[in-house]
Amino acid sequence: MMTISADQIEAKAESVLLELRKGERVGVTFGEEKAVQAYLVPGDLLPRNKGPRKLGGLKGKVTVTFADDFKMTTEEFLGL
Repeated sequence: MMTISADQIEAKAESVLLELRKGERVGVTFGEEKAVQAYLVPGDLLPRNKGPRKLGGLKGKVTVTFADDFKMTTEEFLGL
């Protein structure tokens, strides 16, 4: 398996794509510790959806309720 740092993906895109074409995974490292944070995998390894996605699959099976005193600022909602 090839590993590459996140800041080198664009510069080495051709070699990354060649590895993926061979069916290999590519580990993406990030940060000073250079630990693998994500994997790029060949497209044929991804699960394929069979038909259109059905919306509302949990309708009638779950409920969501909020307390009367529930409040959230825009900053909290956006994680700022």
